[in-house]
Amino acid sequence: MEKKQTQAIDMINGSLLANVWRFAVPLMLTNFLQMLFNAADTVIVGRFAGEQALAAVGATGSLCFLLISLFNGLSIGSNVLIARYLGAQDHENVKKAVHTAVTMAGISGLLLSGLGFFLSKPMLQLMSTPADIIDLSELYMRIYFFGTFFGLTYNFGASILRAKGDTKRPLYFLGISGVTNVVLNMLFVIVFQMSVAGVAIATVISQAISAALVCTTLMKEKDATRLNLKELGIDGEMAWNIIKIGVPAGIQGMVFSLSNVVVQSSINSFDSSTIVAGNSAGANIENFVYIGVMAFTQACITFTSQNIGAHNYKRVKEIFVTTMILTIVASGTLGLLVYHFGEFFLGFYTSEAAVIEAGMIRMRWVGLFLVINGILDVFVASMRGMGYSTLPTIVMVIGICGVRLGWLWTVFPMFRELQVIYMCFPISWTVTSIIQCFFWLQCHRKLLKTV
Repeated sequence: MEKKQTQAIDMINGSLLANVWRFAVPLMLTNFLQMLFNAADTVIVGRFAGEQALAAVGATGSLCFLLISLFNGLSIGSNVLIARYLGAQDHENVKKAVHTAVTMAGISGLLLSGLGFFLSKPMLQLMSTPADIIDLSELYMRIYFFGTFFGLTYNFGASILRAKGDTKRPLYFLGISGVTNVVLNMLFVIVFQMSVAGVAIATVISQAISAALVCTTLMKEKDATRLNLKELGIDGEMAWNIIKIGVPAGIQGMVFSLSNVVVQSSINSFDSSTIVAGNSAGANIENFVYIGVMAFTQACITFTSQNIGAHNYKRVKEIFVTTMILTIVASGTLGLLVYHFGEFFLGFYTSEAAVIEAGMIRMRWVGLFLVINGILDVFVASMRGMGYSTLPTIVMVIGICGVRLGWLWTVFPMFRELQVIYMCFPISWTVTSIIQCFFWLQCHRKLLKTV
């Protein structure tokens, strides 16, 4: 019998609220640290390298996420599949899934590094990136994508640990790499005056550290999730199962990113580095609101997957309701706090009044309504945990990408104001949530018929 890991959480039995909380709190702290360290990047570059450097880094955010999203989706596929096998106590398939996932992470990372290096300049040009920052943005992206091999390795490794409820050790790893990142940022940007290149290099080094830590940990595990470098390779059937779940999840992330790229292009059309910098700072602060959303939606998909594997279908609705309530409370509360103290938080990024004013416009129309995004994500996470990955992605393409693009191509040209751009966020979230609710009910009814 496999030795039980002390870090694991029993997702099938016991108090659901208590176990979700045990799972989510370390994940929230992980997300908080990640956002804090990312914010530190932005604060340091904004304060010590200037407005143009801040705008240059900010202008790459949606584009970087677009390229990475598809491959990060595969880590979601790995998480769902491994959690399902753990729930079914199918240790042989857990081993196959672990080694296939880690191998896919390495290959994906190398491929993404090449794509990022060669496509940075053309894609920045397509986004109408202001001429005074495009060279700095290209430099940042090329260095940043050099480290995607390490970033994806960490993400896949962390998803393996989280599949069995271990959210604590990824927190420790991120803490170590994050502190390293901040220290190196200060060294490279403040001391060596390396501007955006310093921020990018610090990120690559910190990602390498987190990847090394998670791989070393997996190699020391005592259960079926143990990583043996000699067994690395791709099992065809397992890879296909990961792809079936992960690619739609990745496409969903790309849809969000694609719409955000169009949003960024619309913002860039004002040809103002002040507006770009304000948008960058505002978006960075919003990430803190999204902490609660990410933690509880990850709990939803992992708990649902394990219970599906154990054929404990009646628990799926309870997981959905519990995580939905917690998501609404967390994102709603954080959204109000961040908006109320918005100018104070923006002051950490810049001392320019015009940049702060631009940032507040975004926070008023996007940050305050992120609770709707949280509701949407729980619907999607629950369906994906039930095994429906393509359906919610199709709805996302129509509801998110379609609504936002339609808004930006029709309404924005008639009313060329910054707040008009941001209105597409809450509108698209609301429309898509309504559609996803309908399909979730259909999927859940179908699941219960198999009991």
